[in-house]
Amino acid sequence: MAITPTEFEVRQAEDRGTTEIGWLHSRHSFSFGHYYDPTRISYHGLRVLNDDIVAAGQGFGEHGHDNMEIITWVLEGELAHADSTGTRGTLMPGEAQVMTAGRGIRHSEMNGSSTAPAHFIQIWIEPDQRNLEPAYAQKSFPPDQRHNQWQLIASPDERNGSLRIHQDAAVHVADLDAGKRLEIDLLEARHGYLHVATGCIRFREAELKAGDAVAFDGPAQLDIEALAHSQVLLFDLP
Repeated sequence: MAITPTEFEVRQAEDRGTTEIGWLHSRHSFSFGHYYDPTRISYHGLRVLNDDIVAAGQGFGEHGHDNMEIITWVLEGELAHADSTGTRGTLMPGEAQVMTAGRGIRHSEMNGSSTAPAHFIQIWIEPDQRNLEPAYAQKSFPPDQRHNQWQLIASPDERNGSLRIHQDAAVHVADLDAGKRLEIDLLEARHGYLHVATGCIRFREAELKAGDAVAFDGPAQLDIEALAHSQVLLFDLP
């Protein structure tokens, strides 16, 4: 059933899939790896939303992807990236990377610290074109520009300094102080997905903790209220 501006679907953190392999604790909002839920394959092109904690000195060794826009947003720790385009880099909290897998790319994502875990959100969005030229971009986003406001980190046109993705989708991040409210405006025929990365918020009558999410359709004019210091991600999807 379509979600109207007065209806929304809350997705609880505990209903996500789980991968535990010693060095990795991962929660999957959508079917991924050994976790499969036919009702949670994707959401309007948002194919993967993984909440990953990687032990010190460990990580994902070299492996391949194709035809996917892959976004990584670091919450804590550091992540060392290397890929087959020759790019090397280290991501810190408040930094995002976008990788266009295109016709095929190989990469590794390792915890760059030998002492502390790394915590990050891994996002896959289906592209609007297949077999693109593989590419990589990385950027640090100023924290003051997401303090109690939406900060755009990925879009199809790189507006407001965001990183480019090959899809008519936008990814926003906000850091909210306890008690602060923030509006969400979603146009007609668009689809919203709100994910709580840290903290706790109120979305209309629902209280959402870290790992919870809510899906809704436009047109919608809604707001959220932080019940504690919180970070939230908002996906505006076609």
